[in-house]
Amino acid sequence: MRRVMRVLRLVLAAVVTVCALGGLARLHSPTLGPGGAAVRQLGFLRAELDGGAGDGAQAMFPEGYFFLHALYGLAWVDVGRHRTDRAEALREARWALSKLDAPQGTAPFSAGLTPRYGVFYAGWTNWLRGGILSLRDAAARDPAEVERFERDSRDLAAAFDASATPFLQAYPEQSWPVDSTVAIASLRLHDALLPARYGDTVRRWLDGARERLDPATGLLPHVTDPRTGTPLEGARATSQSVIQRFLADVDPVFARQQYLRFRELFVVRPLGIGPAVREYPLGTDGPGDVDSGPLPLGVSLSATVVTIGAARVEGDDALAAALSSYGELAGVPLDTPHTKRYALGLLPIGDAFLVWARTAEPWVAAPPGRPPAVVGPLWKAPLTLVLVLLATAPWLPRALRLLRRGGVLRSRLRGRRAERGEEGGATPAASVSSGSISRSAEPSTTSH
Repeated sequence: MRRVMRVLRLVLAAVVTVCALGGLARLHSPTLGPGGAAVRQLGFLRAELDGGAGDGAQAMFPEGYFFLHALYGLAWVDVGRHRTDRAEALREARWALSKLDAPQGTAPFSAGLTPRYGVFYAGWTNWLRGGILSLRDAAARDPAEVERFERDSRDLAAAFDASATPFLQAYPEQSWPVDSTVAIASLRLHDALLPARYGDTVRRWLDGARERLDPATGLLPHVTDPRTGTPLEGARATSQSVIQRFLADVDPVFARQQYLRFRELFVVRPLGIGPAVREYPLGTDGPGDVDSGPLPLGVSLSATVVTIGAARVEGDDALAAALSSYGELAGVPLDTPHTKRYALGLLPIGDAFLVWARTAEPWVAAPPGRPPAVVGPLWKAPLTLVLVLLATAPWLPRALRLLRRGGVLRSRLRGRRAERGEEGGATPAASVSSGSISRSAEPSTTSH
């Protein structure tokens, strides 16, 4: 029994050490960009979507089905933009868009809104539709896809032009500025791909948005009055992280101002470890909800993930890499030759947001310069120390026992050597003494 327990302890120690060393490797190897890791993650997501993951996500929150398919398609667009052969990216992005156009994709939204199904649905689908067109040269684009993109962009612009507020309704009597930001970015994408038409609409939107900033933070608010655009709830990270991702393609100068302010108020290092993103600005706390999830130490895990994309489009490579490294450690990824998943694949919507954020890049604006860094080169030091301690701790008792055993053995050896040294010293003395006596006695014996 003792031998079995000893073996079990050794196995457990080995598992802890391997996990800690694996975490250390992941911490120092951030996974960013549209490379092989992103493709493997998309492979996992496609298998999950085919298995009904969209329905599971829909049961979690109202846009679950929509987001899971939309982010899958958008990430494929980002991957395709870096490939010579874009056939796979086009096929998968088109498949995702077809799921959004289907009745199950439109089901949560109201067809009676302007634009149809509301600005959330219209903005995200238009952005994906434009992204698909961006993967083909102008002469090779499908005329039907071009016509649909033009029509939807025209409807969006008309809705903004006719509205008294820059923030259109996503649901009846409900308005979130983040949704309108996505929609306006899609109009900028239209003007980058096709003859420009919506510059005035975008400028009016920017003017109206600047007039309705959250007075407490100077950022776009989380919720507004659907009729006037007056802020009803101040800035929150679940919407800000998405806003910063799209605002860079709307107006790079305004976007940089907003991003730096967002970073100042929301990016933190809880317990000296991080970075991470708070749901509410520094000095303010509030409850979590279906979008933010639980808020340990005030941190929103979903906003932290999406902020990777915001940092990437703003050229903030240091923050994007730090957030990605932290997620690589905490997410416990399972990587195979064909798939990659996080948290054992239990939450595919989380994987969708993560791969979309990690592949993010500007689609319209030129890549911006790097902002001043808020993450220093030594931010990993505390986590590295913790992981090293975890890797070595299971072996310390055994090492101490071996050291003590070695000390005891050395003491015994020294004692034995000392004993042998004393015996060896007495024997020659006795021999010499005996010899002297014998030699001194010889003359006496001879004389007699």
